[in-house]
Amino acid sequence: MEPSPPPPLPPGYPEAYAADVVLTDGGTVHVRPVRPDDGEILHAMHQRLSAQSQYFRFFTPRPRLTAKEIERFTTVDYRDRMALVALLGDDMVGIARYDRWPGRDDAEVAFTIDDAHHGRGIATVLLELLAVRAREVGINRFTAEVLPENRPMLGVFRSAGWEVRNEFAGGVVEVSFDIHPTPKAVAAMEAREQQAESRSVARLLAPRSIAVVGAGRHPHSIGAWVVRNLVARGFDGPVYPINPFVPYAASVHTWPSVVDVPDEVDLAVVAVPAEAVRQVLEDCAAKHVRAVVVISAGFADAGPERLRDQRALVELARGHGMRLLGPASLGFIVTGPTSSLHASFAPVSPLPGRVAISSQSGSLGAAMLEAAARLGLGISTFVSLGNKGDVSGNDLLQFWQDDPRTDVVLMYTESFGNPRKFARIARRVSRVKPVVAVMSGDGDSPLVTDALYQQAGVIRVTTVAELLAVARLLAGQPLPEGHRVAVVTNSASPALLALAAARSAGLVPAQLSEATRAAVLDGLPPDVRVGAFVDLSPQAGPEDVARVLPLVLADPGVDAVTVIHAPPVARGTEELRSILTTAARGSTKPLVAVALGLAEGMAADDDAVRAAAEGDQQPSQAGQVPLYTFPEAAMAALGRVARYAAWRRRPEGVPLQPEGVDLARIEALVADVLAVHPDGATLPFERCVALLAAAGVPFADARVVGDAASAAEAADDLGYPVALKATGVQRLARSERGGVGLDLQSPAEVRAAYARMAASLGERMGGAVVQRMVPPGVELSAELRLEPLGPVLTFGLGGAYADLIADRSARVLPLTDHDAADLLAGSRAAPLVADVPGLHAALVDLFGRLATVVDAVPELVHLRLNPMLGSAEGLWAVDVTASVAPARVPEGFRRVL
Repeated sequence: MEPSPPPPLPPGYPEAYAADVVLTDGGTVHVRPVRPDDGEILHAMHQRLSAQSQYFRFFTPRPRLTAKEIERFTTVDYRDRMALVALLGDDMVGIARYDRWPGRDDAEVAFTIDDAHHGRGIATVLLELLAVRAREVGINRFTAEVLPENRPMLGVFRSAGWEVRNEFAGGVVEVSFDIHPTPKAVAAMEAREQQAESRSVARLLAPRSIAVVGAGRHPHSIGAWVVRNLVARGFDGPVYPINPFVPYAASVHTWPSVVDVPDEVDLAVVAVPAEAVRQVLEDCAAKHVRAVVVISAGFADAGPERLRDQRALVELARGHGMRLLGPASLGFIVTGPTSSLHASFAPVSPLPGRVAISSQSGSLGAAMLEAAARLGLGISTFVSLGNKGDVSGNDLLQFWQDDPRTDVVLMYTESFGNPRKFARIARRVSRVKPVVAVMSGDGDSPLVTDALYQQAGVIRVTTVAELLAVARLLAGQPLPEGHRVAVVTNSASPALLALAAARSAGLVPAQLSEATRAAVLDGLPPDVRVGAFVDLSPQAGPEDVARVLPLVLADPGVDAVTVIHAPPVARGTEELRSILTTAARGSTKPLVAVALGLAEGMAADDDAVRAAAEGDQQPSQAGQVPLYTFPEAAMAALGRVARYAAWRRRPEGVPLQPEGVDLARIEALVADVLAVHPDGATLPFERCVALLAAAGVPFADARVVGDAASAAEAADDLGYPVALKATGVQRLARSERGGVGLDLQSPAEVRAAYARMAASLGERMGGAVVQRMVPPGVELSAELRLEPLGPVLTFGLGGAYADLIADRSARVLPLTDHDAADLLAGSRAAPLVADVPGLHAALVDLFGRLATVVDAVPELVHLRLNPMLGSAEGLWAVDVTASVAPARVPEGFRRVL
């Protein structure tokens, strides 16, 4: 019998507020707006409440809810009266609501949380989401009445991050607080989000017991491989193979299903045909499994038509408090000093270390592990994301931020799930740990993807080989304090290649001091030269390198050193390894080495890393010198690390908050347009000008006209000289034939120009704009556009041929002062701007205004200012286009998956 379809949603139901949320303990619940048909589950939750919880909520004993109360609690208008419910499976475990006080901009808020789920952060999550909705409908303040002994609820308000006022009156505590997202409140929300998502990943990566569903008798089946890897590679806990058809798998007793396992199961690894996965997840939900790894393929990886099946799996898992890795995942591996967790069928045994890897591709991830092992690069955690149905790279970053076993994060990504969240998290993680990323393709916006990584401090590389090259440097060497690199070599030709590669990588040759030069030359043969690099000559042996290296590293004009060894015969290589390791161990500057003709590896013996695993700590590669085959790879890696170090040294930027932006006026203007064009529209010129005026963006005064007479009248009102622009020409040029008449000085000139332009353009004329001329200056352009990665601001040279010039610098919103400066510096217009007094500051102010508007009014999906004229007298936009469309998701900080 087919299940009955869900009831239709009530009018005005805000579906965008339905979301899965991670709680403080790492579990999940589903949150959505209340519906009238929720009465039964609301009543059931109320019946489960203790007498004390009922008293705290209603200030009086309330063993049962009346039918009228249930109807009131479940029937709201979703604006002035709003309620959100938290669901775990089919059970309601929490409800929160606000009721606007009549005629005011504040609302009373109240919560009820199932006793069995107290302390999990459900009330705090519901409060955060209620505040987003309240701000959206013009509510600015929450109030509440709480009994003094209801300390948990008072604690929820105190910890939320808003400035809370408490007053004791009439035997209750009257609580009130503004719900605007202040920096303190946002920081508190982000901290809660990071803690919750980190714990949810820990539930996945640190299980105490594991069930492998689909562990067959055949030794080469995926499930059998997973069982063998778990047992043979040191998992310190019980492993339960699940198979109803065979008694043993990999010599371990099997169970018919997960629910038949007599003990608790923390993690289930699922390797069954795609059509059987849902039943397995239902069994896991019944068993209260905390996390699942779905190795099975055949979902979104099999085509768009299977995406619905994948979403249903994720909904099932999250709805029962489970996190899901995959589908189509290779699994994950966690190394340790005494034991490892190899929940994967990959036949790879990585070295233990302090580098974490996230890969969206299973096969490429396995190849990365094999390459890392050959290079001696130790791994703390490897996670194959597969289809990223649930667990994503963002979740892993939240976990690795505070993971004491991880120092460096590597990411192979094929797509962004939530790019704005990625930028926010990655920027925070990069401040304490380097994140290195390679992305297969940029979609339609390579410029925007680059900007996203740069703003977040992510070290972007283009190949997996470069990913590992940079990782080896970061894992073994300190960050450089600058970009000056010294080269010590026994062969001049590769040193010249190295210097050229260094310049291409943004490095500069170091200039050794006279004292260092003299010390280097002292006691060495006369053919040793110290110029752009230290050339020890082919006759130099390891002992010469050992004497010179500490001298060069100690020079105050050196930030990093590259040693190039070109042995004419296989002589001295092992000694050189030892010398490099010794020199690096006593230095605070990075040291890299190039051994021409040798296979890449670590300067220290590979066995050293494995031996370190016998100790009590996760082995570190600090002090190990990465050894490259050719100088180009070494310098490219060093250049990327130097840029990252410079980003990390720079203080965090300050959000741009310009004064004089009338957001209420802009919101009303946009709402008026969408009321007439609910699917979106291009704004008429007059509304574009009004929008800019409300944003405080200088715009040259203009009037829209339809004939020569009205054009002359408009010019008289504006004052001469004026420009005349045809409105029907898509790309204007500086001629009447191109739709533009400039420097018109009288009514007669305006009428004549209009007549000539109309005769030349015909129907293409389409009316005209008369605009007051502004002082001549640098022609610039700025454009806001809603991209798949979020709202993006671009800047560059402007004018009729701006698109052909293709000068664009980009930054993803929101913007800080550093982002604005980088946006300007990344354009070819930067030197022209620098020559005009005050123009740099005017542009930064403009960027801040545009970013503020689009961040607060997400319905504004496109805004272009081209051209803008910048001079010592000011900055003016002289042309504008803008478009609006319905917002896709509620704005504001939303701690949701």
